[in-house]
Amino acid sequence: MSVMWTVKVVGLGVVALSLSAELLGWLLRRLRPGRSLNEVLFFPSEVACVEDIFTPSARYPCFCSLPHGVETSFSRLLCHILSASSSLDLCVFAFSNMDLRRAVLALHNRNVTIRVLTDKHYAAITGSQIGVLRKAGICVRCDIGSVHMHHKFAVVDSRLLITGSLNWTLTAVQSNMENILVTDEPNLVLPFIKEFHRLWENNDPARYHP
Repeated sequence: MSVMWTVKVVGLGVVALSLSAELLGWLLRRLRPGRSLNEVLFFPSEVACVEDIFTPSARYPCFCSLPHGVETSFSRLLCHILSASSSLDLCVFAFSNMDLRRAVLALHNRNVTIRVLTDKHYAAITGSQIGVLRKAGICVRCDIGSVHMHHKFAVVDSRLLITGSLNWTLTAVQSNMENILVTDEPNLVLPFIKEFHRLWENNDPARYHP
């Protein structure tokens, strides 16, 4: 009888120890701060099909001649942009890439608040997608000053910064040596939020055309 009792006690102790270990692991996972996102992307990017990023649940696969299922710097960039759920603030010198335009329009159709700041000279060049964004109802402001608005950054949901040398053009994506940093480090994101707000207010047309 005492032997059986001892076996039961030991068995219960093992179960309790196992449950305690699982509970401790769960608590540690809950209490551990989330991992920061810091990703560097280099260009030119390998050319590959990105249709699955825009239509992941499509009934039929894409049959274009480009490589499929390949993760590239450009596909990673698109995924970060499309992760927006509430807002996208975009400050870019040149914007002519149609896939990036498609991503911005997709966010607009999901009722994501989008604000775009761009250079007044490059907004009017052939191939610029700024007019398309405006026609879709996206709020766009051009720099009013005498110097170029040469920034290339985006802030997603006021939490994620995308910045670097890359203009939003096909040439930059496929032909140029470029770089992009993607980070959610607050001490890096916040200054860009403040800079965007400053530029947005300074380039309000109502301030110059009451």
